[in-house]
Amino acid sequence: MDMDRSCGDCIRVVHPLFQKEGGGSIPTSPLQLHVGEITLDLAMQLNELWHSRFPITNKSNLSRVRYGVNYGAEFDGKFYACAIWTSPIASNRLKDGLRALELRRFAIASDVPKNSASRILSIMTRLIQKKGFDINRFISYQDTEVHNGIIYKAAGWNSVGKQEFQEWTTGTRKRSASQSKSPKIRWEYNLKSKA
Repeated sequence: MDMDRSCGDCIRVVHPLFQKEGGGSIPTSPLQLHVGEITLDLAMQLNELWHSRFPITNKSNLSRVRYGVNYGAEFDGKFYACAIWTSPIASNRLKDGLRALELRRFAIASDVPKNSASRILSIMTRLIQKKGFDINRFISYQDTEVHNGIIYKAAGWNSVGKQEFQEWTTGTRKRSASQSKSPKIRWEYNLKSKA
């Protein structure tokens, strides 16, 4: 699967899961992965390939937000991870929710080196802080059925509570079928005050 990137630093990317035999090397250290911004469309395509629980995304929900940014991690012209960050969809349900930025999707190929996820997460939070968004924290939700939160702990995030599944469909508002009904743990990374 060849993908053309519209950003200027890379002309062609061959996805590692579809790499032709003998078509290149894979990274052996997380330090070899380069993290940079990618388009929402590309992030959605990569997420669909790799995400363990939430491969389906809705562009409308990811693009009609106050803040949004997407990242990819690549090595030798091939992507190995993607992330989609936006203002929280339900910011009114969070204390000071308009000043939070949520990691909506974080998907990683199976052949990345150990510890890549927490390193990529740390790099992304530093890059986002340079963008000048009016935010005071990052948030993300861990699906307890398939993940243990190690990447957040390793990147210095704090667990702030467990949430049971809540059905958002009402008599007047129909929602898509849920991709997971397991409890979630919310993780937060608080930013230092701008003095």
